[in-house]
Amino acid sequence: MPIPKHRPRHTLHPHQAVSPRLQFKLERWHKRSIYLLIGALFFSGLAWIIARFTLRAVREFGETIHPLEHWSMQLHGALIVPSAFLIGSLLFQHMRRAHHAGRNRKSGWTMVMSLAWLALTGYGLYYFASETARPWWSAAHWIVGCALPALLLLHIYLGRLSVRLGRASSTMPLPPA
Repeated sequence: MPIPKHRPRHTLHPHQAVSPRLQFKLERWHKRSIYLLIGALFFSGLAWIIARFTLRAVREFGETIHPLEHWSMQLHGALIVPSAFLIGSLLFQHMRRAHHAGRNRKSGWTMVMSLAWLALTGYGLYYFASETARPWWSAAHWIVGCALPALLLLHIYLGRLSVRLGRASSTMPLPPA
């Protein structure tokens, strides 16, 4: 394989030649970090949903908040900062290059829109939601949040499938016209 004239700047291993058509593929540390953070966000959000809707107890003076509800929300909020950093780091290396290559656009834009929706509704829950509107903001946030891991798995599957189909189509001879 010939070494490309231009070496991508995003690689942590400049001595390795990177194929120009795979420059939007994430490095292992980047993938694992994103998977870990999205998993932690999912499970902290799920812990909040469980604590909010199943672990509250009715006492003499009304409903009491389970301690898991508070701690899971605090963890969920703390995980947003590194998640936003890593997801933002995908913009030039992964999203822009894959979009220009025409790869996995529909599921990629679905991921972008889902993440934007989660950011908007999370921000709205923190700053805008009144006590009467809070259940609506909350449901709009956690319904998409619960679907995010499945959307991510679908995006990964479709991306790998397009790579396999791309490789297969480049090695197969064209049918006669």
